[in-house]
Amino acid sequence: MPAAKTTVPVFKSPFDYMVVLPSQRVIEGLLPDFKTLSQISARGVIATAPGDEADFVSRCFFPQSGIDEDPVTGSSHCCLTPYWSQKLGKTEMNAYQASPRGGAIRVRLDGDRVKLAGHAVTVLRGELLV
Repeated sequence: MPAAKTTVPVFKSPFDYMVVLPSQRVIEGLLPDFKTLSQISARGVIATAPGDEADFVSRCFFPQSGIDEDPVTGSSHCCLTPYWSQKLGKTEMNAYQASPRGGAIRVRLDGDRVKLAGHAVTVLRGELLV
């Protein structure tokens, strides 16, 4: 039996497509085709849904930039926060990026700015020589 077709909202930011899916379970079960995603005319695709414990969840795919799936990205939350703020009627929310590594991000909509908080992992240290 063929899979049932479902229509979901898709939005385009200046950089990415954002696809709103029905549940965290759907987000976690995504099996993206990175070759196909690398051919779209955008930096990448952000998939998001209401969260089970967080206010919203997401996964971010940027194969055009050499990153099939970003483990936890702040830039996507600058797009996601205004959307979920309007949907949920909140300016402060808990987000979870459901990548294999995963990560929790506290987001706050402050006027036309998005403020992010959470725990970070240092992956590189350097010094600029001028």
